[in-house]
Amino acid sequence: MYHFTRKASRHESLRDRKSVQAYPIKERKVNPKPTGSLCYSTVMSRILFVSTPYHCGVVEVAGRWIPLQFCTLADAADRAGVEPVIYDAMSTMVTHEDIELVLKDMKPDYLGLSSITATLPDTLEVAAAAKRVSPGTRVILGGVHPSFCPEEIFQTSDAVDFIVAGEGEMTLHELLSSLEAETDPSSVPGLVFRSDGNIVKTTPRSFLEDLETYKARYDLLDWEPYKYFAIPGTRLGAISTSRGCSHNCIFCSQQKFWKQTWRPRDPQNVVKELEMLYSRYRVNVVLIGDEYPTSDRDRWIDLLERIRSLNHRDLYLLMETRVDDIVRDADILSLYREAGIVHVYVGVEATRQETLDYIKKDINVEMGREALRLLREHGFISETSFVLGFPDETAETIEATLELAHYYDPDFAHFLTITPWPYADLYNDVKDLIAVTDYRKYNLIDPILKPDAMTLDEVDLALVDCYRKFYARKFGAVMKEKDEFKRQYMIRSMQLIMKSSFIIDKLKRFPVWRARIEKMMKTWVS
Repeated sequence: MYHFTRKASRHESLRDRKSVQAYPIKERKVNPKPTGSLCYSTVMSRILFVSTPYHCGVVEVAGRWIPLQFCTLADAADRAGVEPVIYDAMSTMVTHEDIELVLKDMKPDYLGLSSITATLPDTLEVAAAAKRVSPGTRVILGGVHPSFCPEEIFQTSDAVDFIVAGEGEMTLHELLSSLEAETDPSSVPGLVFRSDGNIVKTTPRSFLEDLETYKARYDLLDWEPYKYFAIPGTRLGAISTSRGCSHNCIFCSQQKFWKQTWRPRDPQNVVKELEMLYSRYRVNVVLIGDEYPTSDRDRWIDLLERIRSLNHRDLYLLMETRVDDIVRDADILSLYREAGIVHVYVGVEATRQETLDYIKKDINVEMGREALRLLREHGFISETSFVLGFPDETAETIEATLELAHYYDPDFAHFLTITPWPYADLYNDVKDLIAVTDYRKYNLIDPILKPDAMTLDEVDLALVDCYRKFYARKFGAVMKEKDEFKRQYMIRSMQLIMKSSFIIDKLKRFPVWRARIEKMMKTWVS
């Protein structure tokens, strides 16, 4: 999910509303900076959570996002008697050298890291830096990729001490308690670690029965960097209302990580947290970070009604869900709007039914079209993605996908490449076609598979050309938009996309296309 807009009632002009301006937050002692000294407790043990400084130019397009997973893990650490510190290296755009300076200054007892496949090399580089400057620091690694591939981690790196496999809060809590008490961690479920040269896997960790067990420690964040670029003067936050997904898309890591389960939070507690973010930290753009927030319709309606009752006209919510739930909820989409939801990402993924069936998307082509029509009808900003680079991909099938993207007519379209995570169900089907082994490129924008009838460069060029053609046509419609705020918002967002580093980096390899993009951008500016 990349680009969003702000809330308005269905018939209200967006330009008639005022946004909450970001205000300066007093610097907290627990927020490390790349330069200067750090202040922290000299009595308690400390765990430093560091977000990986990985950048592929995608997630940075729209804003700077909070490391929500570390906020709840910090509460788990605190309950184990370990002082948590969060250093968001990704959103503050610092370097590995900056992180090493922080590690030298702080010398934490524990280092908490999380990784997906694309961020793994940089995450392990942070781990190695910690061991280099402070060999006694115990490095604890979690996340999707380490959970499924722990042996690979230990074969690749000597810097990782413990891997938290699966849901992390309870495991981290018990692990830190064990280490602080100097007891054997092999009794802690959900761990993988080395002992006497062997890899030890403890019993699997069950999922939390109550998602309210650990609270998000938003107070540990320095809120200044978290901005939403598409709407100047806003502060961007995130909240989790549920965990998991019960579907079985073969390219997705989430359904596998959560074992096709779905657990909701109590809507009343969600709304209290939302109100706290708004009133205490002046957060007025909030990403609902769930994989699948709308799974239970009755619970979803309850949550929407409670959010609507807050009556914060300048609170704007961003979300992702499935196209079949948008079609299901056609009769309550006005409630979505009244609750403040303004931008909805739906995963269309493909425009050929045979492809949708292959990836087990459990939808049909026309359902995607209908969902996007409903979103437009109710005044939402709509966004979706189309996946390219399948084994049977050709120049003709990509052109057909682009034409259907025009036909679907979302406000924002993203053209991504199919990526075979090494633990996903898709992997075994396509492993003979994998042409790239550098995990940094497993980011959905660099082609990994070589189709039978195309080269990687041809897929790469086709992806850039899809962006160029889609937004060149979209720009004409945007310029006819009567609402001034929405028109300016969409122009700003389109410029952000076409100026993003992942597009620019690709264009360096294709000078002719770079000239065409630059010409198009000059037209937009004028």
